Amino acid sequence: MTKHVIVGAGPIGSGTARLLAERGDQVTLVSRSGSGPDEVPGILRVRADATDATALTDLAAGAGVLYNCANPPYHRWAKDWPPLAHALLAAAQRSGAVLATVSNLYGYGRVDGLMTESTPLNPHGPKGRVRAQMWLDALSAHQAGRVRVTEIRASDYIGPYAQSHLGARVVPRVLAGKGVQVLSSADSLHTWTYVDDVARLLATAGTDERAWGRPWHVPSNPPRTQREAVDELAQAAGVAPVKVGEVPSVLLRAMGLFNPVIRELPEVAYQLQQPFVMDSSAAQDTFGSKPTPWPEVLAATVSHYRRQGR
Repeated sequence: MTKHVIVGAGPIGSGTARLLAERGDQVTLVSRSGSGPDEVPGILRVRADATDATALTDLAAGAGVLYNCANPPYHRWAKDWPPLAHALLAAAQRSGAVLATVSNLYGYGRVDGLMTESTPLNPHGPKGRVRAQMWLDALSAHQAGRVRVTEIRASDYIGPYAQSHLGARVVPRVLAGKGVQVLSSADSLHTWTYVDDVARLLATAGTDERAWGRPWHVPSNPPRTQREAVDELAQAAGVAPVKVGEVPSVLLRAMGLFNPVIRELPEVAYQLQQPFVMDSSAAQDTFGSKPTPWPEVLAATVSHYRRQGR
């Protein structure tokens, strides 16, 4: 039985905890609130400050893998991520645990063409820079022999509890037969990554030595535009198609005056304004891990929001 310590009780951290506990491993799930799934036995939920390297090292004692599934507030990444990443890396080095981190595609910046794990890191803006630096610091420690690390990278999430462009702002309106407004462009191809597929690859990468020392893209379905995805969500829900519009840029700027998260969106607007497509064949070929079929992704997403509505 392997001991696993997971930092972050959001959809990925909780999903990974479930997977590991269901296969009989020992799981400690760490968050500021001490929350997490309670329907699966074998998950110890701990309330702790993950920026405290000493406390995190004590929790990771004897662990085979330390998972970084944390998710600081979006508008505070530049401030909150560095001390958190430093503490996680220090705890992994001191405890001897593998550090497996959940990341995204921000570090690549603007890319013309397909993104692979070999695409150079060329971040556009503070959020991309902080995520890129986290990986470079971890990789440097790995190459120096001080720790074993890996990182999995996903595109925008889709699925239950996912904070997403195809999430709470869109799906309930589709279910109600109401039109939706998406961030432009509604017609640019985009990769969407299912939350359960992120958890599955993370659980694999932390325990398979073939994964260590490099990043991996999470197995994801072929890209779809936001307009296509909204139409397919309506079809999966058995409701009539809804009108898909784009949020006017002037309205987005006005909303940003009052909402710090929306204020950050112009920095990453390029991800929707042009094709943003990720290749995940390396993980699929290496680990035999395929993306959940798109119809199942849609069905799970619709079912979740219907339950939330009730």
